[in-house]
Amino acid sequence: MDLRDYLRMLRRNWILVTAAPLVGLLLGGTASVLATPTYTSETQLFVAIQSSGSVLELQQGNTFSQARVQSYVKTVGSPAVLQPAIDQLGLDLSAEELAAQVTAGTEANTVLINIAVSSESPVQAAAVAEAVANSLIRTVDSLEKPKTGGTSPVSLSVIKPAIAPTLPSTPNTRLNLSLGLILGLALGVAAAILRSTLDSRIRGEGDLRHVTDAPLLGGISFDQSANRSPLLTQSLPQSQRSESFRQLRTNLQFANVSGRAKTVLITSSLPGEGKSTTATNLAIAIAQAGQSVCLVDADLRRPMVHEYLGLDRNAGLTTALVGSADVADLLQHWGQDDLYVLASGQIPPNPSELLGSDEMKFLIERLEQTFDTVVVDAPPLLPVTDAAVLSQHVGGVVVVVGAQKLRAQDLGKSLSALELVDAKILGIVLNRLPARGPDAYSYSYYGSTEGPDTRLTGRKKTPKAKGASKTRPVADDFDRTMFDINEASPHRFPAGRVSGRGTSGHSDE
Repeated sequence: MDLRDYLRMLRRNWILVTAAPLVGLLLGGTASVLATPTYTSETQLFVAIQSSGSVLELQQGNTFSQARVQSYVKTVGSPAVLQPAIDQLGLDLSAEELAAQVTAGTEANTVLINIAVSSESPVQAAAVAEAVANSLIRTVDSLEKPKTGGTSPVSLSVIKPAIAPTLPSTPNTRLNLSLGLILGLALGVAAAILRSTLDSRIRGEGDLRHVTDAPLLGGISFDQSANRSPLLTQSLPQSQRSESFRQLRTNLQFANVSGRAKTVLITSSLPGEGKSTTATNLAIAIAQAGQSVCLVDADLRRPMVHEYLGLDRNAGLTTALVGSADVADLLQHWGQDDLYVLASGQIPPNPSELLGSDEMKFLIERLEQTFDTVVVDAPPLLPVTDAAVLSQHVGGVVVVVGAQKLRAQDLGKSLSALELVDAKILGIVLNRLPARGPDAYSYSYYGSTEGPDTRLTGRKKTPKAKGASKTRPVADDFDRTMFDINEASPHRFPAGRVSGRGTSGHSDE
């Protein structure tokens, strides 16, 4: 991972990264409010050696004092010093309990002793500090006094009297808030990185590149309205969704620059990634560009194309494969462009055998001779083998990846299944991408204020698509339509018609 990957992780989990410091601030503030205020009073003593005052004696006395100061600091916490202070103030504490409130220390290379006392009462803290300092003076004088009599050579003096503090020493609200903010931010960043590392779902192009180097043909942003109006013709002509499918159409042409892949298989790894809507809208987009297109619903387990387009699926692909009718009688024209649909037909008990049969191969060849492009909607790769079997009969495969739904290991298995049968992978389509954020693929350049496309408005799962012509599953009508197409567009194939298998790709002449 490089720096961009980590930044992408933080942007994906910006809510977590932002919320964690706020929670830290809240906890720090709560701890400061709930904590009992504690006041600390300090006093300071000076240790001196009583001597005649000569230079040599002063140097020796200073060295002696520094050596003894550490011992005096340790003496502060002893019962010999604390018990007299307790008796003097009448405290209801033991020497051990008072020792927990008293802190003594010294500064390096000095003869100063600092005594600090903490208490919930500022007045009591100052009184205890003063009593402990006086008790230490008496205790040291008693300990250092010669046994033979006389005065103690060591003298302790208070140079900083203890006073009652006005502000509590704890809790330190500013410190607690700062620690809460820093710890919350650190935990938020760590949680975001850990979450992204453990989450193997593909969220954008960055995650896709960790799995495969296959070309990214396009990205389709997630649109809530697509659930109700999935067709390209139901979106505004300059909307981001419409532009995404036009970009996909263009990129697919570059991916198939040799023109050998006239039949494109659209599949996915798992159900629910949007392969059927992608196949349908891609066929519409290609037809809008002026090409003749045949959309084949080869998902013989859960066909959806007929529902999107409002067509009859009772007679279709399976009908042609079992020889009950000719494919020319089964094609249904949709819309005002050159788009024909071959519905799935009745769901068979053996979809894989039908899709892998020679009849399926010959049917695709016949369609390729008549149409500029054939788009095949196939079942997902992981649950069944239909798509892998069918990929051997087509020119190329496009894999639809549902962003934030598919895991990297599942995509790897799907691509391995295609490579195992030597399928030509034209590229990947990322579907359900966020419209904004680190994983957004593209943005709409145009505004969305223009009205809908008046050429074809699509449908919302009504019996017939609004603006679409009536179903014409008869051979004569199909032949007449193909004649009109070729007469109007000289650059297309000469009057080739979908005829019997033995005359595939040839004119009636």
